[in-house]
Amino acid sequence: MWFWYGHGGGGGWGWFAATVGMVLFWALVITVGVLLFRALSRSGPAGDGEPGRGHPGWHPEGPSPGGPPDAERILAERYARGEIEDEEYQRRLAVLRSSRAGPAAPDAPKP
Repeated sequence: MWFWYGHGGGGGWGWFAATVGMVLFWALVITVGVLLFRALSRSGPAGDGEPGRGHPGWHPEGPSPGGPPDAERILAERYARGEIEDEEYQRRLAVLRSSRAGPAAPDAPKP
């Protein structure tokens, strides 16, 4: 079919265009395949509690260098983002710190 018009496809430009088109086509197919594989292997649906199933060390919330975040760090992050007000932050922080000391000892029974 290339040789129907002009006996040679326009001096070699037809072969060049076909080669470039084929390379671009396969590059597109491979890129889509890789992106699909990465998207499907990352993690399950949101909220399933299984972060980073396919990629060790990947967490949807970002890396946590000091291990799992503790309650005070989460509270401080919420306060920094403006999700809670000053009074609520102070109240919740006091509750967290008082619960860390353990429950109060019950009063001794009276004889």
